[in-house]
Amino acid sequence: MDKLYNMSVFAKVVEMGSFTAVANHLSTTVGNISRAITVLEEGLNARLIQRSTRRLVVTDVGHRFYDRCIAILGDVEQAEAEASHATATPRGVLRVHAIPGLGRTLVTRAALAYRKAYPDVSVDLFLSQRMPNLLEDQLDVGIVISRTLPDSTYVSQKIGVSHCVLVASPAYLEQHPPVHTPEDLAQHACLWLTTVDYAPDEWNLEGEHGAFTHRPTGGHLGLNDMDAMATALRDGAGIGLLAGYSAIEDLRRGTLVRVLPGYYTNQRNVYALYSSRQFVDAKIKLFVETLRQHVGEQLERDASELGIATKETA
Repeated sequence: MDKLYNMSVFAKVVEMGSFTAVANHLSTTVGNISRAITVLEEGLNARLIQRSTRRLVVTDVGHRFYDRCIAILGDVEQAEAEASHATATPRGVLRVHAIPGLGRTLVTRAALAYRKAYPDVSVDLFLSQRMPNLLEDQLDVGIVISRTLPDSTYVSQKIGVSHCVLVASPAYLEQHPPVHTPEDLAQHACLWLTTVDYAPDEWNLEGEHGAFTHRPTGGHLGLNDMDAMATALRDGAGIGLLAGYSAIEDLRRGTLVRVLPGYYTNQRNVYALYSSRQFVDAKIKLFVETLRQHVGEQLERDASELGIATKETA
């Protein structure tokens, strides 16, 4: 077998943690994957992966060899890309994952702008709350929201920042006690936002009078989707958190109004993740730039309209 191919197979086994996953990814058999690793180990006279019927464990030698493989494969990949102009000319299919709330609005608009600017690239946009494995799901870019830089082997590029604000329908607020301070929330039905980055049992708010944590009770409804949350709030179900990008249009129309307008949740960063290490394909690089322009700048404008001061973080 070709040594570079075997090194590539080994790197994917380390990243995916499974011979079967790599075999499916490369459209080959588990036996071929196992043979590629065995040939490497015999040539090196060293064990790279300890195998058992239940799991694979990369040895210390394997970890060091993996780092060398990634560097070598990256150099080869870049040389081939430069020869074929892949790093200069965007073309092909770009597969993108985004969380639904951000994806249905800002990311979709960014994808349309990208397609207009680079018609030789087709964009497949997938929306779900679950953060996929870019390698196993064969995705080029993943867009996530997190308080801190994602802990992963992916390359991360910060696109912008997002906050959630407290909102309710005018009808709900007319029929219930006024909310002047965070402590007043205890008298209200508070809906639970249960997304990956928001704990369902507490709201960590900050604002004009410092930080405040509220543990919502009495709402009897938890939702893991911003659009569903907006629907429930418009129908008068109670008070809830909405990301600024999800709430802004309702706030402009008056179908929702701010509750405690001086408060908002801790800042979340919006990141674009991709798996390339040594170089970035032109279609990915230019899409990330488009995200900064069409998503990041819009988030900044929304925050300004909502009276939210953003902070610079990595």
